[in-house]
Amino acid sequence: MWAKILKTSHVGSDKKTPEKPTPVDEWRSAALLGEESKDLESLGEKEKGILVHEGQTNSSFLHAVINMVGMLIGLGQLSTPYALQNGGWISSFLLLGLGATCTYSACLLGKCMQKNPKSRDYKDIGNQAFGSKGKNIATTFIYLEIFMALVSYTISLHDNLATVFTGVHLSSNWARLSTSQLLAAIAVFVALPTLWLRDLSSISFLSTAGILMSLLIFTTVACTAIFGGVGAHHYIPPLNLHKIPAISGLYIFSFAGHIVFPNIYTAMNDPSNFTKVCIVSFSLVTTLYTTLAFMGAKMFGPQVSSQITLSMPQNHIITKIALWATVLTPMTKYALEFTPFAIQLQQSLPHSMKPRTRMILRGAVGSILLLIILVLALAVPYFEHVLSLTGSLVSVGICIVFPCAFYTKIFWGGIRRPVLVLNVVFIAFGVVIGAFGTFSSLKSLIRSLQRGPRIS
Repeated sequence: MWAKILKTSHVGSDKKTPEKPTPVDEWRSAALLGEESKDLESLGEKEKGILVHEGQTNSSFLHAVINMVGMLIGLGQLSTPYALQNGGWISSFLLLGLGATCTYSACLLGKCMQKNPKSRDYKDIGNQAFGSKGKNIATTFIYLEIFMALVSYTISLHDNLATVFTGVHLSSNWARLSTSQLLAAIAVFVALPTLWLRDLSSISFLSTAGILMSLLIFTTVACTAIFGGVGAHHYIPPLNLHKIPAISGLYIFSFAGHIVFPNIYTAMNDPSNFTKVCIVSFSLVTTLYTTLAFMGAKMFGPQVSSQITLSMPQNHIITKIALWATVLTPMTKYALEFTPFAIQLQQSLPHSMKPRTRMILRGAVGSILLLIILVLALAVPYFEHVLSLTGSLVSVGICIVFPCAFYTKIFWGGIRRPVLVLNVVFIAFGVVIGAFGTFSSLKSLIRSLQRGPRIS
């Protein structure tokens, strides 16, 4: 998801000797290599550091907008109709408000980058604000969001495969799995070889495919509303207040992308336009989400699924395209999202170890982690609850709380009182909505588990 955004430009820096790059740094450098990429084994520590710290900043305003929009459009768009139908049409103001808040917090990250040109990414801003503790917390949240998002992607893979292969029955003598679980397991095993890729340009290609799939999903839903013969006549309730905490996590996850925004900033040839990039990008995405939410809710009403693709008429060719796009999206994510873990593992291995052995160990560990994610996804196949939990527990911190806290700490000596008050309000809002959302989604998840798994 993130390699596409960064592969066309390099992160600039001063000419001082670079610090030792972290796994997340090298993850970004992998994306920056583009068509001239090298494999992980051939990059020495010094060379990797140069790739991260040097290069041209040649991203135009339009390119930066496309990158940011491409970053934001993803898994969250599947659940916006479900969230609107359950929260009521008044909850659309929450969606708009969160979009505006996340726009503001993204602009704050740009101001922090401007304050210290040595900062290169999200974790560096955390380090600038709160030292090593801030850096470690930011890095922890990065990895946690990756892991939880991949669990959600795998649940989506499971659900959509079951719809694609409706009527197909599979059985296994060695495992007590339903047909849909076997299909998901087969798909994950098909994707396993991508974790053994050494050519970083291949990983970047997978990310590009993932973004195209996300755009295709929105297009197919819009075509269903316009040409699919589905009447948009269902009733949307005004407000279901007791469901707001849970759906807030779904809304917040839809705007999760702040981890990469500092890299978009450093890739711009004119970073002074970053605020405008944020405003334009979030305006487009918020409009898209709001439109999709009302289209889906009006078309399918109370029967709308937590993934809009599962509610579309199954006999239409447009639906089949949407389903396959949703199925292929997770399979394009695994290799890219596991890259930070792979680099971290490689750094911990002895330098005397042969490249082939290092590659085998990296692929094996990645495969084990992916199988753990598969087990979790099959054991907890509740897309809306897991995605809401991810948004409330992790994304709200990354998108709202941390940027406001970082900015307040970095600019403490010269921050204006209205800005200080606004940041404190947003921090408190993020903490409260995150706490209530986490509690609500966990409660719903536990209840669903007590009722038993969905078998198909």
